Amino acid sequence: MTEKAKHQKSDRDKIIEGYIHYILENGKEPASIYKFAKDLKMQEAAFYDHFSTFAAIKKTVWEMIFDQTVNNLEGQEVYKTYSAREKLLGFFFTWIEELKKRRSYLLAVYGKDILKDPHFPTELKGFKSNFKHFAREIILEGKETEEIAERPYIADRYDEALWLQVMFVFRFWLKDDSPSFEKTDAAIEKSVNLAFDLMGKSAVDSFVDFAKFLFQSR
Repeated sequence: MTEKAKHQKSDRDKIIEGYIHYILENGKEPASIYKFAKDLKMQEAAFYDHFSTFAAIKKTVWEMIFDQTVNNLEGQEVYKTYSAREKLLGFFFTWIEELKKRRSYLLAVYGKDILKDPHFPTELKGFKSNFKHFAREIILEGKETEEIAERPYIADRYDEALWLQVMFVFRFWLKDDSPSFEKTDAAIEKSVNLAFDLMGKSAVDSFVDFAKFLFQSR
């Protein structure tokens, strides 16, 4: 990495950490980018080299949390041996560990609004896209191992259903006051098991397959 690249990375990290620190100290966003950059002892133009708005910083924080979650998860040798269900469970438990590192910041930014507003903040778009790509790989693997049933039309929406589960878990965790977030762990396990039970082959699927077989064997 060149000195220029190191300097740019340093400025970017400085902005992200400075923004998080400001939120934690003040419970709200800085009044302006100019004032924020000045407090960081950098030119306003240097801020715009990395981010166009404060929302762009929040977006990056979410993407950093996702990347760290996946890196930690895939860095475990045992992860390769997991079933599709276990990989999703592993993602959620590892993700919550990453969220804990930023809990005070996340509560300051989302604690009230996200629990009331059914719509997701726009800065989660990148995180959502990354998660759905990750989820589609798990779904594909689950179909190959027959943990997940291939259903016309419905199967194409599995990734969206799992994304809704992500936001359910996040909201649940934000308001969880149990020791070590034990209730969140239970919510993750129960919701993932339910999701895979619903995506798995059911008695209805077996009946349809049998009916098709009888019809084709006439």
